[in-house]
Amino acid sequence: MKFFKDLKDFIVNAANDERIPERDKKVLLAMVALIISPFDLIPDWIPVIGLLDDLILLSFILDYYFTVLDSRILLSHFPWDMKAYTRLKAIAHAFQFFVPKFIKKKLWKYVGDPY
Repeated sequence: MKFFKDLKDFIVNAANDERIPERDKKVLLAMVALIISPFDLIPDWIPVIGLLDDLILLSFILDYYFTVLDSRILLSHFPWDMKAYTRLKAIAHAFQFFVPKFIKKKLWKYVGDPY
């Protein structure tokens, strides 16, 4: 239960961070809603391909948090230890091939710190 409370707190705190553009927050919320929703672009009863849309959406979310967003912002809200952060960052890196760069550039408005 503690994991889900920490996850909820992380999502709420990140959603309230003024450094993240409102448009990005809305897109992330829509993606999470599509993952949780029982309605899918590709029905889940189709073997393998049915889970592909959820996997792609999850890849976009992980890519945003661990590649697009500055690690300072993420770590300021991250409720777990650095070992968990490193593990999740490695998973996000493994799923990067699902996130085309041209879509990522059009989708996200966040511009990181140049330093």
